[in-house]
Amino acid sequence: MRITRRAALAAMPMLAALPPAASVAQGSWPTRPLRFVVPYPPGGPTDILGRVVTQQLSQRLPQPVIVENRSGASGIVGSGEVARAAPDGATFLVNASLHVIIPHLNPQMPFDTLAAFEPVTNIARVPLMLVVNKDLPVRSVPELIAWLKQNGGRAAYGSSGIGAAPHLAGELFKQLTGTQMAHVPYRGSGPALADLLAGNIQLMFDSMPSSAGAVRDGQLRALAVSTGGRVAAFPDLPTVAEAGVPGYEIATWYGIWAPAGTPAPVVQALQQAVAAAVATPEARERLATLGADPVADTPEAFAAFTRTEYARWGKLVRDAKIEAQ
Repeated sequence: MRITRRAALAAMPMLAALPPAASVAQGSWPTRPLRFVVPYPPGGPTDILGRVVTQQLSQRLPQPVIVENRSGASGIVGSGEVARAAPDGATFLVNASLHVIIPHLNPQMPFDTLAAFEPVTNIARVPLMLVVNKDLPVRSVPELIAWLKQNGGRAAYGSSGIGAAPHLAGELFKQLTGTQMAHVPYRGSGPALADLLAGNIQLMFDSMPSSAGAVRDGQLRALAVSTGGRVAAFPDLPTVAEAGVPGYEIATWYGIWAPAGTPAPVVQALQQAVAAAVATPEARERLATLGADPVADTPEAFAAFTRTEYARWGKLVRDAKIEAQ
């Protein structure tokens, strides 16, 4: 392809801000604003992590970087908007692991999750935090299990949507502890967290970036983390398994995708820009306080990871007999 002098000159400021390998995008990167669509309401973990990255990108790229929240249908509305967008490198999707879970719940998906997008990079892996309303009379996982066995008929836990990692975390907890509680799905972690703070639901397995602030402020009580090991952000918080539920382990992750057909040089350039962004001291400090472990892997590695996670979460959905409502 012949690159005009004008296109090359237009790309030079952007390229200077990126790692050297990003020069492959010469003549391909758009000069208009870059849109990052978050398919959930503001304030949730996907929104928080997406803005950590885009804030750094806005400081490194000459184009304006815009975050747009397009919530609805467990992320399908916003994701579908990106799937239909022109593959010109101007529109990207920021989504959670629900991206590869929801197809197993909705046989009428308006797009093929694996075929409609170009994986760019995995931003970070994030533990879930078992949090309860501060007025609930429990201070440990064993106390919660005992309380649920006495009050299961009136207990409810919230999640960011049917089939999302927080939902599956609650179902796994019920299976392994023999407890009962109703699941209340929301249009994102933000609205669910608001109801938990208000006492309308009793607990959540919430993504750590979403609930960490409320825990530190004493508005919520954290009982455990969902991962196999403790996290540096809350070193005194046990894992659910440590706290008396052997075999319990679950986590979530957040990534960036482009519409299918987006040129490979653009995908590679954005991945490298994101990797540089999360490597900044400001981003690493912010991610650490949220309990997020940065990844920023290559498009090829993220594509393979996405396929593996698609199969793994599909098995969890089938085993838990979760159906769309």
